Amino acid sequence: MSFTRTLRAVSGAVVAGALLFGAAPTALADQNRDDQWPLKAFDAASIWKESTGKGVTVAVIDDPINGSHPDLNGNVLAGKSFIDGGRGDRKGTGDHGTGMASLIAGHGHGTGNADGVMGLAPDAKILPVATPEVGVGMGNSGLSDWIRYAVDHHASVINLSINPAGISDSDRQAVAYAVQKDVLVVAGAGNDGESKLSDLASVPGVVSVGAVDKTGKVWSKSNSGSRLMLSAPGVEITSASATAGQYRLADGTSDSTAYVSGAAALLRSKFPDLTAGQIANRLVKTAILPKSEEGIHLPDAHYGFGIIRPYSALTKDIPAGSKSGPLKMPKADSSAGVGGTSAGSGGQQASGEKGDGLGTGAIVGIAAGVLVVVAVIVIVIVRQKKDGRNGPPNGGPGGFGGPGFAPQQPGPYQQPGPYQQPGPYAQPGPYQQQPSAPGSYPPAPPTQPPGR
Repeated sequence: MSFTRTLRAVSGAVVAGALLFGAAPTALADQNRDDQWPLKAFDAASIWKESTGKGVTVAVIDDPINGSHPDLNGNVLAGKSFIDGGRGDRKGTGDHGTGMASLIAGHGHGTGNADGVMGLAPDAKILPVATPEVGVGMGNSGLSDWIRYAVDHHASVINLSINPAGISDSDRQAVAYAVQKDVLVVAGAGNDGESKLSDLASVPGVVSVGAVDKTGKVWSKSNSGSRLMLSAPGVEITSASATAGQYRLADGTSDSTAYVSGAAALLRSKFPDLTAGQIANRLVKTAILPKSEEGIHLPDAHYGFGIIRPYSALTKDIPAGSKSGPLKMPKADSSAGVGGTSAGSGGQQASGEKGDGLGTGAIVGIAAGVLVVVAVIVIVIVRQKKDGRNGPPNGGPGGFGGPGFAPQQPGPYQQPGPYQQPGPYAQPGPYQQQPSAPGSYPPAPPTQPPGR
């Protein structure tokens, strides 16, 4: 299996334009920081008063990550390299993994960390899962190994800014494993401009992400499809570089994926008791559309449920909802040998051992004994019914409605709701009433955040 990184590099200065998102009032000193328009769009200063991602580990399955970059130093764990078996936080020949890590958990540098790149969740930790470069063989390792490694090493969010060429059953099972372990898996829609999501973004259980520019317009090369869930900034994005220059400018659903992973880290830090699906629910419920797109049927193939608004996701009063939230749940990962090979092998062995079978006389004797037992049971049951000692049917103590057999009571996970309607997220409901404010995204935060 081979794959490509989904980020595409571009050159030139950031083009000035109207921000759909709005702008923070405070000027940023460093040019690289100032070029990070998503921070101003999201109003990062207000976000960091609510959460910085502290205590959360985000796995970045990508190129090796340069953990000694001044904007990442101290935020990158050792991780693992599936290239040489060593650590994953060592500088490689590519920039992609370092760039994605910086958008998630960069902390800047210099006086007051005012220089360089800041991530959306600057206090989160990055678990680097270093994978082979494009065109390099993967040996015995693959996507399923990388995902399982991330889950088993305590990541609560997995960032997949990669585009595998084909998804195997073991890869799908690895995603199911992550979902079972309450890990949020985020993947890019792909950069081909096609009306089809990448294979990875289409796997059930994955939060699929498309890219938009600073005006909220969908990037022309962002793939689309009915399973797209969210959109995020992915055009003219400044991030850290592992090679020459220390910084780069790029377009791609890789970047938008990293911003969604960063937003998820913020939420997992502030709401540690919410499941991965409930975290996705907060992102979906607070997403927004540009004014030109208001009223379209959601989820839209190009926007999903809309563009993320981390501040609103952190501060709005949103019911937790079902454990799975808007996620299309994958089939449970089953371990080998359960009801499979071992049982089959046993059956074959028994059918081959003809000389060890029971004789005819023994079989007749057993059958006669069984008939006697059945007759006794029938007599006992009839007598109990006549004496009224069989207990109340299906509901009283001792019946099928008693302990261990109680009918399921209505509850938050059993109520019919927006995620349980026919069709993947296509139901009418709150997701089609996206909040918006003329000329502003997000709306200016209140002086006192809701609930305080």
